[in-house]
Amino acid sequence: MKSTSLHIILASLAAVAVCVALYLVFFVAPTEATLGIVQKIFYFHVASAMNMSLAFGVCAIAGAVYLLAKSDKWRKRADALGVATAEAGVMLGAMVMVTGPLWAKVAWGTYWTWEPRLTLSLMVFLLFVAYLALRAYAGSDAFGRSIAAGLAILGLPGLYFIRVAVERWGGAHPQVIYKGGLSHPAMRQAFFASIAAMLLVSASLVVLRFLIERRRQRLDELFLEADKIFG
Repeated sequence: MKSTSLHIILASLAAVAVCVALYLVFFVAPTEATLGIVQKIFYFHVASAMNMSLAFGVCAIAGAVYLLAKSDKWRKRADALGVATAEAGVMLGAMVMVTGPLWAKVAWGTYWTWEPRLTLSLMVFLLFVAYLALRAYAGSDAFGRSIAAGLAILGLPGLYFIRVAVERWGGAHPQVIYKGGLSHPAMRQAFFASIAAMLLVSASLVVLRFLIERRRQRLDELFLEADKIFG
């Protein structure tokens, strides 16, 4: 299957999944008794956070492949995948950083507390923002790209600590999934539909961005070849 066909399929599935998720969240899942309508932010916040971690994890793995691969072809593919997943992850991270404080204002009475999971999420988010800035500044410089790849790998421990932050260091961050907070079947349906929809949207964007980056790499190669011939 060609990459362009894969993107079309993913984009189509994502559009359907988003519509299904929105319907389940707002018209099927009941309103939570304590937080009211604000609780529905949970479906988008958690789905964004889980897919953000997935995107950043793939970016870190791509960084490791970039550093270890001997083939120039695989290094270029890993670099393109790293850029694509980092950009998707930063987009998802921005959603996490916006929806989290909106929920916290109602639940905790303040938009932000230096709670372990929140703080670690912000740090990892900023780390991959720095990765994108460094990668953009490096351009075609191999050394700069290697430094950016190493920076992405540093995000892996942060992703792990986000996962275990509440269990290890406490904090007020709710553990709705693990503590049985989704007791109503319709809530569980909306939750899993939201995760699936966000995953398909993210995958569609990653594939599209990967294709764009690969074509940009090819244009750079053609430019260098033309420069050797006509320069």
